[in-house]
Amino acid sequence: MPVPWFLLSLALGRSPVVFSLERLVEPEDTAYCSLGLSCHLWDGDMLCLPGSIVPAPGPVLVPTHLQTELVLRCHQETDCNLCVRVAVHLAVRGHWEEPEDEEEFGGAADRELEEPRNASLQAQVVLSFQAYPTTRCVLLEVQVPAALVQPGHSVGSVVFDCFEAALGGEMRIWSYTQPRYQKELSLTQQLPALPWLNVSADGEDVRLVLKVSEEQHFGLSLYWNQVQGPPKPWWNRNLTGPQTITLNHTDLVPCLCIQVWPLEPDSVRTDICPFREDPRAHRNLWHAARLRLLSPRSWRLDAPCSLRAQAALCWQALGGGPCQPLVPLLPWENVTVNEAREFPLLKGHPNLCVQVNSWEKLQLQECLWADSLGPLKDDVLLVEKRGPQDSRSLCALEPGGCTSLPSRASTRAAHLGEQLLLDLQSGQCLQLWDDDLGALWACSMDKYIHKRWALVWLACLLFAAVLFLLLLLKKDHVKGWLRLLKQDVRSGATTRGRAALLLYSADDAGFERLVGVLASGLRQLPLRVAVDLWSRRELSAQGSLAWFHAQRLQTLQEGGMVVLLFSPGAVALCSEWLQDPAPAPGPHGPHDAFAASLSCVLPDFLQGRAPGRYVGACFDRLLHPDAVPALFRTVPVFSLPSQLPDFLGALQGPCTRRTRRLGERAEKVSRALQQALDSCVQTPRTLGPGRRMGPEAGDQT
Repeated sequence: MPVPWFLLSLALGRSPVVFSLERLVEPEDTAYCSLGLSCHLWDGDMLCLPGSIVPAPGPVLVPTHLQTELVLRCHQETDCNLCVRVAVHLAVRGHWEEPEDEEEFGGAADRELEEPRNASLQAQVVLSFQAYPTTRCVLLEVQVPAALVQPGHSVGSVVFDCFEAALGGEMRIWSYTQPRYQKELSLTQQLPALPWLNVSADGEDVRLVLKVSEEQHFGLSLYWNQVQGPPKPWWNRNLTGPQTITLNHTDLVPCLCIQVWPLEPDSVRTDICPFREDPRAHRNLWHAARLRLLSPRSWRLDAPCSLRAQAALCWQALGGGPCQPLVPLLPWENVTVNEAREFPLLKGHPNLCVQVNSWEKLQLQECLWADSLGPLKDDVLLVEKRGPQDSRSLCALEPGGCTSLPSRASTRAAHLGEQLLLDLQSGQCLQLWDDDLGALWACSMDKYIHKRWALVWLACLLFAAVLFLLLLLKKDHVKGWLRLLKQDVRSGATTRGRAALLLYSADDAGFERLVGVLASGLRQLPLRVAVDLWSRRELSAQGSLAWFHAQRLQTLQEGGMVVLLFSPGAVALCSEWLQDPAPAPGPHGPHDAFAASLSCVLPDFLQGRAPGRYVGACFDRLLHPDAVPALFRTVPVFSLPSQLPDFLGALQGPCTRRTRRLGERAEKVSRALQQALDSCVQTPRTLGPGRRMGPEAGDQT
């Protein structure tokens, strides 16, 4: 079906080159030749079945070059299809056959050869076109006059109009002459895509932007293009343009493809797979891949896309460390996703795990028997290697390698080598695998560990008895030490439980960084700090006003303080409320808790409930405390970092004991705050949208 003109115009753009595309008005296919040649297009398509290659008895026509050109075949003024014009350049190959004995036949032979030498050359040119979902073959008959039949020379070209194609697809064209004297000449080319389907990244999200007219109805499908099996659909909608669809970046995988088509009968569908080379998509694919145990002997790797990976069994020791592959006894095997694989095992064991490797990099590791056979065991794996003439060797797999048994090495398995060999001979070890190359045995170490733990417990009891005796001898010193420890614990618990809610006006990015440095420093003192800068997700979900109500209620119930950080933007907002409290302030950012909180903060100050619950602060060189409206100066207003010790004392309460460690932390916070303040003052600052400088805000130092 013809593609609407607005899609073609969007796809091809509006450059002068596009407007110079030739527009064909003939509804039927046509063919024409270069000067001197005559050609004819056979009616109807032919079967795409190339004939066999045969030796050339004389001069023949062969294709030497294929050339394509995009044109527009228009059924109406605004109803056009993209069409591919194909030109085939031809040349003469071979010579007329000479008689074996020219003297024997004499002049008679010359007369017989005169007619074919002066005859024209005729051939059939076959053009085959493939562009999903279209496949066509056409036949052109070409005749070359005798004057142009010169071996090794080009005779001209034949042009076919034209093959209709879908936007964004890939086409393949090949040509040959009949009878066939050589292989076909082929050409693969990418057709223009649809730029009205744009994929862009926006932070952690990916946006699909479809720029089509409001009247256009189309279908959109997201699917996983799997090599094994048919495509797996994920999301399908019928939409009306324009549309913007947001995808989470965690949903991206390399085989995620997009299909778009107009909601019209027999419409052409356009497919693109834009995430094949996206590094995030490849990382997400491995995050989404899962190893599953299907039965005691089979497992499967589940993934939305095909993966080039290898898998091998490994042994995970109880003490940690890397899982050691059982190679070369059990070599790496190629893995096909979503297909069951079998283990060559006699028995399962919780310490046996599966490693999946891609491009010599470990991607996945799962101990599949953990759910069915329990946690890891303190077992040692004995590897038996068999050689010619019934020779064999035993070694214990350890983090440093495979230790031969018996051995004088300084490893745990070497120290217990003789006992492990006796356990193996007496049948106390579990055989996991057996083959002509060797075998694997799991031997328990529990009974040897229990003997060692008994000695450790005895040493611990002896140490505890000696320590208790020393405490009895120095009873008075112990009591004093416990008393000091109790006071420090109480003081620390009181300080740690104190809460502080920071409210500020987001004037610019520099001021937000300054607030972030202050909040981080208060959190190290330690204080429990709440600030909207760290709660953007909660603000988006609950709304600024609801978030402020919840934080204010919790802070005041715990005996904490609400801190008002004044800046030029905050003073301007407060002045607007004080001058005209009836109308609501202008629009502010979705994360601006300060603007949303004024409707609740002002009543506390007007009704005298603010002292003891609120404290104010501003920053040196950004705002003088006298610029704060008089109503808010009914509570202490500190200038930071010059008055940081007094500010911290107001936050922690009068009962807090000043310790040396607390003073060192306060000094560290002061230095960090001074550096951030210097950076903020050096950077030009502007107020956010909808804010203006009030008369009080201009009084700065």
